[in-house]
Amino acid sequence: MRSSIPGLGRVMVFLAAALASASLTVPEGWGEEGVQYGEVGTDVTLLCTGAHASLPVQWRRVGATAMPEGSATWQGALVLPHASLATAGTYSCHSEDGGLLHTVSLRLGYLPGVPFVSCRASDYENFSCSWTSSVETFLPTRYITTYRKKSLTGEEKRRNKNGHVGPCLQDPSRPGTCTVHRSEFWSSYRLNITEVNPLGSSFRLLDVTMQAIIKPDPPEGLVVEPIPQAPRRLHVSWKYPSSWPKEPHFQLRFRLQYRPVIHCSWSVVETVNLSEVITDAFAGLEHVVQVSAKDFLDAGNWSEWSAEARATPAADLVTTASEETTTDGSQESLAEEPSQAPNPEPINHSDPLEKMAVLVSLGVFAFFILASVLVITTLIWLWVRKHGKDKTKSHNFLVAATHLKALPSESGCK
Repeated sequence: MRSSIPGLGRVMVFLAAALASASLTVPEGWGEEGVQYGEVGTDVTLLCTGAHASLPVQWRRVGATAMPEGSATWQGALVLPHASLATAGTYSCHSEDGGLLHTVSLRLGYLPGVPFVSCRASDYENFSCSWTSSVETFLPTRYITTYRKKSLTGEEKRRNKNGHVGPCLQDPSRPGTCTVHRSEFWSSYRLNITEVNPLGSSFRLLDVTMQAIIKPDPPEGLVVEPIPQAPRRLHVSWKYPSSWPKEPHFQLRFRLQYRPVIHCSWSVVETVNLSEVITDAFAGLEHVVQVSAKDFLDAGNWSEWSAEARATPAADLVTTASEETTTDGSQESLAEEPSQAPNPEPINHSDPLEKMAVLVSLGVFAFFILASVLVITTLIWLWVRKHGKDKTKSHNFLVAATHLKALPSESGCK
């Protein structure tokens, strides 16, 4: 093949490509023997192993009749300038008589990008991190995952100034994740996730605080049951997630959401118990219920919602006869226009809580009436008292004046 590259320029291109190829020596274990990796957009050089430098060789591309555009041969090596993904393939070099000297499989791709990393703790003893690549490299990729504890005790500082460094263990059954076991809830950690491929590596450092990433697994064993002779009540119970250690110092609180199946809006209740009674359910309508969990001290995030559980409250015996006369069209209207209030039924005045609310309202009203009467009475008394004092002062002044007139003068005494 005759090359269009001038002699000096061709030498420079060959030397640069040789240096680039030398710098991209394939690490052990990256692939089978006879595979060479190169970066897209760079000049790639393929060496004809076993050929004498002084003897001419011929290069061929398996499965193609022509070599890539711009390729050149220099002292037995094949130079592929500005290689693209289409340049990848299997190449072979031959002697002048056509004998096969060497075969190489060329794979092209990109350098690793900085991976995206996120971490989560499903309990206060372990946390896991997951990552995804930010660049599609088209090359085999490995990850090196380590961590270092940032907040150290005095003893730890004396033993290791840089803190304890350990591996974030990867699970082959869960690619793209690693776990730090026996972590401390009040400590901070720095994760190092390094992405490596045959062309190079890139890493991301992520500082992790356990309180910020705690996110329990959803509660388990959700059970919803109707309460006999209570047409508007459902009993709901659940269990701690099995991944959360049963310790008294780290409790969970829970969030319960429920709605009739034919409605779209949820009602939400929070509790610290493992059971709750829904008191405003729709009698005779199937309800769907879910529950989630969060650290009792409000650290981290709410868990995902649990699997749904369904139940129907007991039918209201008092209104059964009237409900039988309700047409299907009225239920369809209820489904199309759900009430925004959690309980659109008339208030049951026999409810003790409602009676208590009425009594409290009456008491508050009576208090304000008595206070108003007392204020008005006090103002009237003050007004009467003030006018009484003024009349007494006027009467005393007249008596004193009359007494002075009755007294004899000095001239009369003489």
